[in-house]
Amino acid sequence: MTPAASSFQLDRRTAVVTGANAGLGQALALALAAAGADIAAVGRTPPDATARSVAALGKRFAFIEADLNDSGGAGAIVAAVLQTFDKIDILVNNAGIIRRNDALQFDEDDWDDVLNVNLKSVFFLSQAVARHVIEGGRRGKIINIASMLSFQGGVRVASYTASKSGLAGLTKLLANEWAPHGINVNAIAPGYFVTANTAALRADEKRNAEILARIPAGRWGDPSDLAGAAVFLASSAADYVHGVILPVDGGWQAR
Repeated sequence: MTPAASSFQLDRRTAVVTGANAGLGQALALALAAAGADIAAVGRTPPDATARSVAALGKRFAFIEADLNDSGGAGAIVAAVLQTFDKIDILVNNAGIIRRNDALQFDEDDWDDVLNVNLKSVFFLSQAVARHVIEGGRRGKIINIASMLSFQGGVRVASYTASKSGLAGLTKLLANEWAPHGINVNAIAPGYFVTANTAALRADEKRNAEILARIPAGRWGDPSDLAGAAVFLASSAADYVHGVILPVDGGWQAR
């Protein structure tokens, strides 16, 4: 293996991935496992299919049950991971929820639920992992999953847009503070992907056609399209990459 190729390997590293039971989170977990990382999946329900696929790749897997609407559990999540693995090297903050309504009708519960999961829990879990990494004197990688709505406003998704715009800013803030400690904080901003969250858009013939017309690649993204970006940002190949919001969007923003 050439030195360039070996810099993308994640052997002997442990990656914590939130929301890894399906869709983008599952694809991210499998990409990191295929590159050599053991996986600790955090969420409310056991990601059995992800666990089987990680095991088939010959890597270790642990499920950490947690409600990410409660940011106070971040320390307990790290402690639970460390009961199975001796360290945490990579954190992927993927879990997210969305609520849709006109801004004039948007209620406080839908605002709070989305901000708690998509932004508040991301900060406190990142903080807990960063403390662990710094105390161990090692390098660490944190990858946040942003959105096209980190750059744009969207419609009828007030709390989601606020959370993903905030996540972009938080990514840069943490990169500034933690780069001196050997922690790289970056984000991936997926474009329009085939996931449960986009089912309604894909089912709307008019909206689906409008979206595809703007994507130079001419198709919706498949979750596996995130694999290369995730492995890059998690690996030593990205040791000098800090505070980047990397679009993986089929060219959406270029148009």
